[in-house]
Amino acid sequence: MIINKFPLKANKMDISRADGGSYTDNLIGTLLALFGNVLVSISLSIQKYSHVTLAGTKDLRVFYRTKTWWCGFVLTCLGEGANFVSYAFAPLALVAPLNAVSVLSSSILGLIFLREKSKPKDFAKRYGLSFLGCILTIGGTYLFVAFGPNSHEKLKAENVVKHFVGWPVLLYLLLEIITFCLLLYFYKRRSANYLVIILMLVALLGSVTVITVKAVSGMLVLTIEGNMQLDYPIFSVMFVCMVASVVFQARFLSQACKLYDSSLIASVNYILSTVFAVVAGAVFYLEFKNEDVLHICMFLLGSAFCFLGVFLLTKSRKRTKTFEPYVTMDMVNGVPTIHDKGLVVQPNSNSAFSYGALVNNDGVAPAPLPVNLEQPPVGSRSTDASHSLPDLKKD
Repeated sequence: MIINKFPLKANKMDISRADGGSYTDNLIGTLLALFGNVLVSISLSIQKYSHVTLAGTKDLRVFYRTKTWWCGFVLTCLGEGANFVSYAFAPLALVAPLNAVSVLSSSILGLIFLREKSKPKDFAKRYGLSFLGCILTIGGTYLFVAFGPNSHEKLKAENVVKHFVGWPVLLYLLLEIITFCLLLYFYKRRSANYLVIILMLVALLGSVTVITVKAVSGMLVLTIEGNMQLDYPIFSVMFVCMVASVVFQARFLSQACKLYDSSLIASVNYILSTVFAVVAGAVFYLEFKNEDVLHICMFLLGSAFCFLGVFLLTKSRKRTKTFEPYVTMDMVNGVPTIHDKGLVVQPNSNSAFSYGALVNNDGVAPAPLPVNLEQPPVGSRSTDASHSLPDLKKD
């Protein structure tokens, strides 16, 4: 009986070590993701500050020749590198929703660092929603980090192949490819330029991106630790899929930015990308396999709080008002007059102005043509012209 107790104790010690190692890895991955998202927000604010500073001065330098822009670029690389490494330590269900921290820190930095202000009458409404969004985002982040999946495995090449050839993953990829092809058909052939369709394409590609990023990052970390994984073919396949999905994601996002407001894109893209990333982690890496119902429900509640918080944060951002003037010519003074939505706006004659499209001014009555009452009659003008001919000959 005494001999049989030792294997039980050994098994318990192995399980506790595995749980402890998994908890430590999750903590490292979560901290790296938080640090990376905050760093990316700071870098974007610095780069925006560089653009705003150049636009407000007579400096003719290009933006990439300034020190502040390059400082922001270096911080962006460091932040994205931290996000990349975090996938090797923490599950996708923990790392993907943490992008809400980037939106939260960008809103705070935009208020403090860039001094973005609003009118006094809109202050309570705008910043009230922002404050509520901050509370929901912070509370949701705590919930899904505290109750998120705690399972983590070392992603060796054999483990990645084992996950990849499983029938749930193959079925998931088949459904994803069919959905992507249908959405792409409606987008390209039917000209369905709806925001949801474009961002669904981005989210479907994003699910492939997070799957491949986690595999590539995990194999790179194991290689640095001394266990070579780069000579396996699955590493090359994952790396190529990762680069291709990122490139096509950027193309679809750029097309969405040309058609819709960036604040709306940020909130909808965060929600769709997070949902597809969590589903991809649950199907491909079986991250919720050993979780109970309570933890899953609390994780979903925290994610819902983050979705609502990001929506409120992006909704309260100040949107640029589109100015579409049209020009009429004031025939009395000979000066063009600009009309914006029925309001007459007279430009300063000392400064240049871009007038936009030349459209008829239907809202303002046409100016009468000036009549010169002192014009000489036709006969007198003809006689004056005849008298001036000899003078020309003399000259």
